[in-house]
Amino acid sequence: MYLEHHKEPLLSRQDFLWRMARFAAGALALILIALSVGVLGYHYLEGMPWIDALLNASMILGGMGPVDALHTPSGKLFASCYALLSGFLFLAAAGVLVAPIIHRFLHRFHLDIGEG
Repeated sequence: MYLEHHKEPLLSRQDFLWRMARFAAGALALILIALSVGVLGYHYLEGMPWIDALLNASMILGGMGPVDALHTPSGKLFASCYALLSGFLFLAAAGVLVAPIIHRFLHRFHLDIGEG
């Protein structure tokens, strides 16, 4: 994932920003995939119109909760699994976004120790 050795100098600011952009794109891809799963699930299992399925999936993924009442057992089972998936996905996306920052901090910390 990170190619520089702990004794090598830090990446330039531009290279670090490109790394952050790649990781942000990865986090966005995770969120878009999860949103697509939610929209498809609400549309096909609960029979919601596309726009209502998008709204419900977005609200669950954002941690706000469902907007419309669920009526079918399959829709209720899907919503409970999707809510759990959304919670885990939030943690995963946050980890993906923070990982390059923590790596840079630790790399700088190790460089400072090596110089002393």
